[in-house]
This record gives sequence, C-alpha cells and structure tokens, in this order.
Amino acid sequence: MELGEPNLDLVTTPAAAPTSPLRALSRRYAGYRARLVAAVVLSTVNKVADVVPELLIGAAVDVVVRGDQSFVADVVGAESRYEQLVWLAVVNAVVWLVESASEYLAALTWRNLAQSIEHDLRVEAYSHVQHLDVSWHETRPAGTTLATLNDDVNQLERFLDVGAPAILQTVLNVLLVGAVFALSSVTLLLLAFAPIPLIVAGSLLFQKRLDPLYARVRETVADLSGTLSANLGGITTIKAFTAEHRERQRVEEASLAYRSANEAAIRSSAAFVPLVRVAILAGFTCTLLIGGFQVLDGTLEVGLYSVLVFMTQRLLWPLTAVAEVLDLYQRGRASAGRILRLLDEPVTVQPGEVLLHEPAGRIELRGVRAGYADGPDVLHGIDLVVPAGQTHAVVGPTGSGKSTLLRLVLRFEDTRAGQVLLDDTDTRDLDWATLRGALGYVSQDVYLFAGSVADNIAYGRPDATREEVEQAARAAEAAAFVEAMPQGYDTPVGERGVTLSGGQRQRLALARALLRDPAVLVLDEATSAVDNETEAAIQRSLGLVTAERTALVVAHRLSTVRHADRIWVLDAGRISESGTHDELVAAGGAYAQLWAVQTGDLEVVRAQ
Repeated sequence: MELGEPNLDLVTTPAAAPTSPLRALSRRYAGYRARLVAAVVLSTVNKVADVVPELLIGAAVDVVVRGDQSFVADVVGAESRYEQLVWLAVVNAVVWLVESASEYLAALTWRNLAQSIEHDLRVEAYSHVQHLDVSWHETRPAGTTLATLNDDVNQLERFLDVGAPAILQTVLNVLLVGAVFALSSVTLLLLAFAPIPLIVAGSLLFQKRLDPLYARVRETVADLSGTLSANLGGITTIKAFTAEHRERQRVEEASLAYRSANEAAIRSSAAFVPLVRVAILAGFTCTLLIGGFQVLDGTLEVGLYSVLVFMTQRLLWPLTAVAEVLDLYQRGRASAGRILRLLDEPVTVQPGEVLLHEPAGRIELRGVRAGYADGPDVLHGIDLVVPAGQTHAVVGPTGSGKSTLLRLVLRFEDTRAGQVLLDDTDTRDLDWATLRGALGYVSQDVYLFAGSVADNIAYGRPDATREEVEQAARAAEAAAFVEAMPQGYDTPVGERGVTLSGGQRQRLALARALLRDPAVLVLDEATSAVDNETEAAIQRSLGLVTAERTALVVAHRLSTVRHADRIWVLDAGRISESGTHDELVAAGGAYAQLWAVQTGDLEVVRAQ
C-alpha cells in the first residue's frame, strides 16, 4: 500500500449509514475486528482476575472464623487453618500474575489498535482531501481541514485508547459483581444495584446536554487552528503593517472562545461526579447495614458479608469515572462526526480511464462555458486551438477569465458546457497519469516545499538522477545561482522557499516542470513578479524549451509573449481577437491598447 492511499482491505462501507458516528467508524474499519475481539478477551480475563482477590479475602475471613468447616477446607481437603491460608496465598499469587500479564497485554492490544486506526483514518482522510476539488480547498479555511486531520483524529484515538476500554471494564465489573451478589443475597443485590439505574439515566441526560457542548468545542478549536495557521502563513504581512497587537487580540479572542466552550462542557461533565458519589453512598450504606443485620441474624456468613462489602465498593466506585469516560466519548463522537463529514465530501472532478502514450500536445477548447460554484459564467463559449509544438498566449485585463481557462486545461475544474481536448480526446476521459503527466505547470504563486533545491526540482520525478536535475536547472537558467549557494543543489530552501527571491523560485518552478519533459508547458503569469533581468532570463529559457513542445502561456506582461505563434485576447470571458503580436498591434484593438500602456506610448493610448 502506498502512502496516502486508504487501506481498502480494512475499509468496509455499510449499506446504510448508521446514526452513530462511532458505529459508522467501527463498520468502516471492520478489518480490525479480530484485534478488537482479542482486546475484549484480554480485558475480560483481567477483570475476572481483578475481582478474585476480594473473593479470596472473604475466603480468608471464612478460614479464620470457621476453621475446618470453611469453604477452603471443603475444596482442598485441608483441616489446618495454616495450610488453608497457604493455599489461598498460592492462589492469590497466581491470580495476581494472571491479572498483571492480562493487564499488560490488554493495554498493549487496545493502544496498538487505537494507534493503527488513528494512522489509517488520518491517511485515508488526507488521501480523500488530496482528491477533493481545488474549488473545495479554496472555499474552506485550511486551518479547519488541518484541525480535522490532526486534532479530531487525535481525540478519536484518545477515546479508543482510554474511553473504550474503560466502558468495557465498567460493564464487566457490573456483570461480575452482580453475579457474586446474585449468588449470595438477592436482597443485597437489589439494594446495591438500586443506584445504577439512576446513574445510567443521569448519564443519558448528561449525554444529551454534552453533545452540543462538545460540538461547539470542536468548532471553536477549528476556528483557533485556522486563525493560527493563517497568521503564521502571513507573518511577513503582519510585521509589515505592524499588526502584531491586532493579530494577538484575534488569536486571544479565538482562544477565549475555545476556553469558554470547554468550560461550559466541563461544568456539565464535572457536575456528574457528585451525583454518582451520592448514589454510591446509598448503595454502600444499604449493604453495610442490611448485610450486617443478616450476619447478626445468622442468615449470611461473615466471610461472605466481608466479600459483599468490598464488592459494593468495587461495583459503585468505578462509576465515578463515568463522567470522564462520558467526556472522552462525547469528544470522540464529535470528532468522528467531523471526520466522517470530511470523508463524505464528494469528489466531483473524477479521472477517466483513457491512457494516451506519448501525447503530441495539441490543446483545443470547444464552446467552453465555465464558472465557479453557483455563480455566473466566467467564460462564455470559448473556441481555441493550440496546435502541437506551438506557443500560444492568453492575455487580457484582470478578471477576463485567463486563469479560469488554465484551470480547465489542467482540469482543476470541469466545464459547464463544451469540451477541453488533449490530442482530440476529451480531458474528462483521460486518466490523471496521461493528462497531468503530459502537462508541466508553473503557477504565478510558486510553492516550494521545505527541502533542498534538488528535492524541489525533482518533485515531479523523484527517480530523476542528479545529472537530470542539473540539466533541468540549466534549461531554466537556474544553474548559476544554485551552484553559487553554500551547498549547491543540496541547499535547503526553507518552507515555501522563503530563502529565495521571487525570480529564483520561478526558475526552480520552471526547472521542476521541465524535468518531467511534458508535452505541454502551462505557464500562469510566470514573470509577473520578477525583475527585468529575471524576465529576460526566463524568456531565453522559454525560447529554448518550447521549441519542440506545446506551450500555453497566460501573461500580464505582453513583452513575455510577443514572440508567441498566436495570442488570444480575452475580454469579459470572451475571445475578442487573436493573432500574432504584429497583427494585433496593427489591428489597433484591445491588445494594441494594452501594448501601448505597457510600453508607455502615450500618443497611441490617447488615440485609443
């Protein structure tokens, strides 16, 4: 299984979604059922061994009081009290060894189970997020997604590690102790167990109250995570505008909201413990008094009485932890719900199945209409052809639809109408390996990963040799500044490439695209934020690398595309004119006006 792909062997999807998020997850990861059963068996053995010492205490009291008439004497056939106590000591040692071993194995099994599910769930969720549409990512705060992938998964793991075993132990404790009471005294059974329905009813009431409270906790932690993530990403802007104090206040407000949500949940969960203590007092007092009266009346053996007194404590006292377990359950349930909602987000841009071998690189748009979400069309009936091996440019004013057109070619979005074709095949029919493997993309906002220069250039081809990496750098005219760095190609670039200039990042991005040897090179405003010298270097690079491949260039600086085989001018989502640079300047249309503005030809501008 490759990293980032869900483990399909462990995943089963129920036919009908259950109401409980935790139940949905249990069905989703049914492949872990054998390990879950092993954990339950070990916990059961541990709980049985945990209860036996109280029985041995009662047996010891019985030996001391009744001598050769004791229960132990009947079982082992020993009349001497000393011999009977030795037998009890041996049994006790064995029980403690079993208890210790089973506790270790149960804890190991539960924790490994929790860690495995946490790992698989995080990887599955992340894999799904990677496949979600670009528009989904653009409309959702990154901090919210990060909180789900990290904090929510951690909360669920904590419940599986601590909460689930605690629930099982509580249930086993009630059953085992109940069996002892049932065999000893039905009257004491009813009295000792009388508080339990009240505790269960109280738990259900608290659960209803805690559910929205912990949903609010999850919302506020997502807001806080989003604020922190956004602020750390924009730290230079914060400093440039001396907004540190203002942003600190924003973080403080988000943190206070998180604290307040937690305090509201804690107030409710903390109130549960005192109520349980009152119930424990009632049950323990009944066993102490009524059981004592039965011993005095001769209807209950003193050894059994001591067992029941201890058992009452064991029965009811663990219920004080119900509040903590309920807290873990609610947090886990809220987190599971958020994770499942993330996994249920639909992937609308799905790959096709057609595989093209060595595509030529011809790009065509036929009657394309496109827009975002439920908004109006951004592109209106676009017809455009880029023959294989040619360089075509798309220009136009801001908001004309240039970047939208490129998103369609890259298939970050699908058209509302019309087709985008690669070598006469609809891109919706192509698998990702063919479509995106045929494209080399350089965006306006270059993203470099924390790592070395070589790592970033080889990102699209991790198996590339160092010689191929260096060759791509030379083709992008990046070799000179890379080799001048302290560690050359092994120099770390920092997160997002913060140690490099804008022009250096652009040239590394170009080298990264060229290393894939794509049939089509797609450039989105690749020179918009660089100086004239860097623009000239990039233009020289493009002149060489586009000689034998298709290139589709979106540019704001017209000087970058003046030598293109054809220039398409977009205006308000429609193609207003097209032709070579000289033809468009001579035509005196929108392109000529843009050219005049950028070259400073004021007379032409005034004439327009």
